[in-house]
Amino acid sequence: MNIVEYIFSNADSSAIAVICEKEKLSYGQLGALVESGAAQIENAGVLLKDSTRIGLSCPNGLAHVVLALAVVRSGACLVPIPSELSVHEREALATSLGLDAIIVADGASWSQPADFEIKLDLPGFEGSILSGLPSSKHALLFDEADLAALNPAFIRFSSGTTGRSKGVVLSHKSLFERVTAANERLKIGPEDRVIWILPMAHHFAVSIMLYLLHGATTVVVNSHLAEDILSAGIEHSGTVLYGAPFHHALLAAEGSGRPWPALRLAVSTAAALTVQTAKAFEARYGLPLSQGLGIIEVGLPFLNDDPSKPISVGKPMPAFSAELRNETGVAKPGEIGELLLRGPGVLDAYVIPWRRRDEILEDGWFRTGDLGVFDEEGYLQLVGRSHSVINVAGLKCFPEEIEAVLCDHPAVAGARVFGKPHERVGAIPVAEIVPKDPAAPPTILSLSSHCRATLARYKVPVEFKMVESLPKTASGKIKR
Repeated sequence: MNIVEYIFSNADSSAIAVICEKEKLSYGQLGALVESGAAQIENAGVLLKDSTRIGLSCPNGLAHVVLALAVVRSGACLVPIPSELSVHEREALATSLGLDAIIVADGASWSQPADFEIKLDLPGFEGSILSGLPSSKHALLFDEADLAALNPAFIRFSSGTTGRSKGVVLSHKSLFERVTAANERLKIGPEDRVIWILPMAHHFAVSIMLYLLHGATTVVVNSHLAEDILSAGIEHSGTVLYGAPFHHALLAAEGSGRPWPALRLAVSTAAALTVQTAKAFEARYGLPLSQGLGIIEVGLPFLNDDPSKPISVGKPMPAFSAELRNETGVAKPGEIGELLLRGPGVLDAYVIPWRRRDEILEDGWFRTGDLGVFDEEGYLQLVGRSHSVINVAGLKCFPEEIEAVLCDHPAVAGARVFGKPHERVGAIPVAEIVPKDPAAPPTILSLSSHCRATLARYKVPVEFKMVESLPKTASGKIKR
């Protein structure tokens, strides 16, 4: 199957699919643009194999929706390229996947030279298809035949592109299963208008795809200002809001007093929700926030429906089974354990190193790395991570990646990076530095500049502390 073909074959062509600022596209208009874009990709000679991988570098907006769908409709595998990545990280992503082409549009750019550039011919959109990239000529760390056998629709790396970031492969079938399972509790339909404020490069597959599959209207708001989000919600009679705690905190503090009468569901995702934000949002709009747990390997397995438990992610979705396991086995209510999940739409493979689903799952269970506790009623509260990932406003970064960059500084002998809790963005990276010469330690400015040259801005530590040594295990590993 092709999930994009399925979306438009079942859509009401006259219904509004996407609104962005003053522009609107019906499902019929969107479908026509997608078909034209897919044809241009095919005519560009990019699709020479069953595992063709096409990157998309494009900001939020109509162009992103059209081109992402066009890539998948063409039969290629979509690889979103987040705009916040540094040049080094973007090129590393392209090389690790051996991208066959990259589409750049809506003001985005690409640094690597391309042998061929074909301008897109889509009314109202500016962009190009770049092929013959240096990344397509590198030896791959996976077998393209194995990837092609999955009928891949989508590959997304987590927010880091090196270190422990593996690259998650989703087939057309898995995507369909995943969005169908998520909507059992979201219950999004043709009457809904979803106010969209999250980055599409991170959240497209189990959100925009879900809304389109179920006939809803997506209202794209390219602003993080509370007054703009609220104005769009009121103007377009938004019924669903999907955002991070950061956005909900801003909306809760919006001082105009304007009500949002049409809002029926406000989902908080991408970072832990605080009691303060939950209570403030409900007091301001008369609607409780529903915290969800989104996992790129799994989808949306949890969504809270009990406002009396605001920091819980709720009970498992109807299609999912969940267990917490610790050293003694399956954890009892009140005991902390690692979260394992089983259900539809679980990832088909990791790209690097290549591992198929049956090699990843443990007797059908996916080990998430999240630590949590169930209460007596079966509601889950997350308490941390079994690993060291830092979540900065919904964007994940890995201490090992940042430490490697810091240790490349000529005045640094060692470094440890960890997340420091932050009220607004969840966590911020901070670093402990062992200087090579304690009498002449590196300056904070030089450390920050060194990191900015290689890392995305959100990964650059905001605090640096000079220490004599780092705590280590008996085997010499850094304690976290």
